[in-house]
Amino acid sequence: MKLFLREHLPLAFWSVLQWAIVLLVYRLDGFNRLSTASYAVFLSAVLFSCYLIIRYATHRGFYARLTNRLDSLGRSVERRETAPLPAALGSLLETQYSHYRNELQAWERRQNDHLTFINQWAHQMKTPLSVIEMITQDEEDERFKSISEELDRMRHSIEMVLYTARLETFEQDFSVEPVSLRQTVNEAVHEYKRLFIRSHVYPDVKVDEGHVVQTDAKWLRFIVMQLLSNAIKYSAGSGQTVSISAFERPGGVVLEIRDRGVGIPKSDLKRVFQAFYTGENGRSFKESTGMGLYLASEVGAKLDLRLELESEVGAGTAVRIVFGRQLTTL
Repeated sequence: MKLFLREHLPLAFWSVLQWAIVLLVYRLDGFNRLSTASYAVFLSAVLFSCYLIIRYATHRGFYARLTNRLDSLGRSVERRETAPLPAALGSLLETQYSHYRNELQAWERRQNDHLTFINQWAHQMKTPLSVIEMITQDEEDERFKSISEELDRMRHSIEMVLYTARLETFEQDFSVEPVSLRQTVNEAVHEYKRLFIRSHVYPDVKVDEGHVVQTDAKWLRFIVMQLLSNAIKYSAGSGQTVSISAFERPGGVVLEIRDRGVGIPKSDLKRVFQAFYTGENGRSFKESTGMGLYLASEVGAKLDLRLELESEVGAGTAVRIVFGRQLTTL
């Protein structure tokens, strides 16, 4: 209603001005019967009011669509008015919506095809990597050891690609069950055993068997591996330990991964969870992709976990996984 009044307010002022001019012309011409002139103005006002009433009745739905906030895009193409202007606008919106929907469906098909290709490619790459690992695992030649190290990097990179692709269909690949934190940590440490040795960093696991949480085992393992990979990478060559511990505090169980590496500059702390952000350390460590913490935070949000991070340059970094919903940096 307010939009209708605002649109027709200039017309009302114009009509009043027109009536005043007509009365002035009659007055200047010597017509002195005020009652007759007033009656003519009254009839004109009644006719104008009837026009506004009819106009509002035929365009009420049109103004409602322009005024009310839509709860879905499909509501914008609902055609209920038969008046020429609302009908024409509805036809235009319907045509635009049809083009938009077709383009969106085309992009969705392309994205699904791309995800299918990525998944197939990643799974196909696992076979030759496994064959190469079988060939090199029992060899003592240093060159074969180097090949094994590069195989680990390739395997972990392919795993990251797979999990990144699966994020798009997370709900279809998600199952909540009791998960032992100790078992999850042991699996992640075993996966990175050669990386620990190569980096001269040593794991220190302090997780009791009694720490069991309700979550998805596979996705939690992925988060732990991403955090553990960062801890090893940024403390490589230090000869220090990476501590993995679990403890309880008000609100639930906490799993903490703490390294004694280079630490994160204070200026980078607020952005470390952004995709592809490598920061100052990323320029020093060329293997940094800026995706580890981002993927961990994305998966954590879907698992209803909270990630807390605190770091000090030269003293190391601690990342805690807490069952919650908010992502924070301390």
